[in-house]
Amino acid sequence: MNKNTLIAWVVFLAGVFLVVGYAYKTLYSPEPVAPDVPATTGQTQLEITVSGQANGVVVVNLLPDLAPKHVAQVTTLARQGEYDGVVFHRVIDGFMAQTGDVQFGRQDGDTGNAGMGGSSLPDIPAEFSDYSYVAGTVGMARSSNPNSANSQFFIMLAPGAFLDGQYTVIGQVASGFEVVQAIKLGEGQNGAVIGAPDVMTSVRVIDGL
Repeated sequence: MNKNTLIAWVVFLAGVFLVVGYAYKTLYSPEPVAPDVPATTGQTQLEITVSGQANGVVVVNLLPDLAPKHVAQVTTLARQGEYDGVVFHRVIDGFMAQTGDVQFGRQDGDTGNAGMGGSSLPDIPAEFSDYSYVAGTVGMARSSNPNSANSQFFIMLAPGAFLDGQYTVIGQVASGFEVVQAIKLGEGQNGAVIGAPDVMTSVRVIDGL
């Protein structure tokens, strides 16, 4: 076998391995798993109890160094009990689960407009960062106006780097990602949850030790 033939075979086999590897990754890639992110000393957390199709507790490490104003707003609302009884109104398979509409998203009210409201507190100026959206990242929902985040937030079900620098990151799931994965899915492109959505029965702030 001459040198040119050998090189041609090497290039051909390399291409085959790339195609096979990509196909294997596409067909057999495991379910996204949130990275293990233990709380650091003094870190504040959110403890979210979920009920419905999913049942359990999700603990979120908050990241005030990235978004101090957003984290302050979320913890204020949580301490006031505003998030208790608020539903997951928009859940898209392989993307994210959205909740936090304290105005229109309460389980004991009409949730038909869930996703359209906020809270009695003012909207917050964007605090974008270079933190990359991965499975379990918690970000603030907003309208087309970058400075319109208020109370709604979403938890990523899978990586979403296309959101990087576009939506404010406030935290990362530390435990209970399997609960997030079990939240009742919505329907259609918008992911609106039909019927009885899953609900945050309680959201508590755990102050860092």
